[in-house]
Parts: sequence; structure tokens; C-alpha cells
Amino acid sequence: MAGLFKTEAVVLRSFRYGEADRILHLYSRERGRIAAMAKGVRRVKSRFGGRLEPLVRVELVCHQGSGELCTITGASTIHPHARLREQAEPMKRAGQACEAVLRLFDSEEPNAPAYNLLCHELALLDADPAAATRAQALAFRLKLLLAAGFVPELGACASCGEREHLGAFSASAGGVVCAGCEAGSFQLDESAHRFLVDALGRSLSDVPDASESALRQADRAITETLEHHAHVRLARVA
Repeated sequence: MAGLFKTEAVVLRSFRYGEADRILHLYSRERGRIAAMAKGVRRVKSRFGGRLEPLVRVELVCHQGSGELCTITGASTIHPHARLREQAEPMKRAGQACEAVLRLFDSEEPNAPAYNLLCHELALLDADPAAATRAQALAFRLKLLLAAGFVPELGACASCGEREHLGAFSASAGGVVCAGCEAGSFQLDESAHRFLVDALGRSLSDVPDASESALRQADRAITETLEHHAHVRLARVA
């Protein structure tokens, strides 16, 4: 519907357009994915300043015309996440989080759990640079799968319901599988299985640690679930 609207959003990505403008991809609390034009934002005396940079959480006033792009007419900063930009690892993890949201939630349908999860992740990385670990990034992706409705079955065999001898993972089946249903699966060690369960159940600030082998297997389980069920391909978490 055409006209002015207000929304809270996180800037996921921006592109130069023309001499002074930018096109932004944002994820908003009330409107889901938004594509917007920020006119004159690259000028030195822009009224937007640095409020529309990637990773910034903002309150926006936008005008929706007849086209796909809305125009940003006002912006105020809720959280700049300035500290995470000062160190490479938090910046990388924040970028991975935004990329995952950008790829997985590509419609105008709002998803409050996904938006809140992204805001929590960025705030955590800003407040505690030590949180920028591979394990924590995997936990974020797993919780994002939950918000999207694609979380894998971890408590019982996804094929037959067996609750013991769950030593493999099958994205096509929908989660962990037992020895009798493991065709087309890959080995999932007990430590990797435990990491997935704990990461899903704990908060982002209390992510369990795990061996590199367990994290590789967990990463594969999450990546293949995204590809098979959400048709989204993301680079592995390095």
C-alpha cells in the first residue's frame, strides 16, 4: 500500500546507486524484508550521516510508491553496533548473520523471532567480542532455522522415531537418523549431536564449546538442512 510508514529495521546490505544514493536491503520488525532507496546518503552533508550503514539498527520513516523500492525519508539510530566494527572477527560474524537473514527471509512477511534473534546477535557481538566464535555463529544459524520453521529433528530418528542409536544425520529425512534408516546420511558423532541440542536449547550468550570435528559435522548438518528444505545455500562457517 502506497504512503508513509514507520518501522524498526537492521541494515543488512547496501549498494551504491548513481552519484550520491544507495539502495539498501533491510530486515524489519513489522514488514519483513525491505528494499529501499536512500537518496543523497553518500554526500558529505547528508542528513542521514552514518545511520544507514550495514549492521546499524534504526527507526525508519519511509515512503512506499508504486515501485518495488520505498524511499527513506527519515532515520534515527537505535543501536549503531560501533564496537563490533573495530575488530575483524566480530565484524565477520555480524556479516555472516546478516547474510543468513538476507538469504533465508526474502519476503515481506514479518518474522518477529528472526528479527529479535538478529538484533540479539548483533548486540551480543558488539558488547562481547569474545563471543565471535565459530560455535556461536553455528548456534545463531541453528536458531535461525527454528525461526524459519526448518529446524532439524534432534530428539528421535527423523524417519522412524527411534530414540536410540542416533549416529547419523540426513537432511532429506529431516534430522538425525538411526542405524536402520541411515541410507544417504553422514556420520554425526555424539559430541556433534550434543552440540546441536545444547546450542538450540541455550541462549546465544551461553553457547557450548565443542571440538573442531564436532563443529564441522554440526556445520554440515545445518548447511545441508538449509539447502534441502529452505533452498538456500550459504558458505560454511569458518
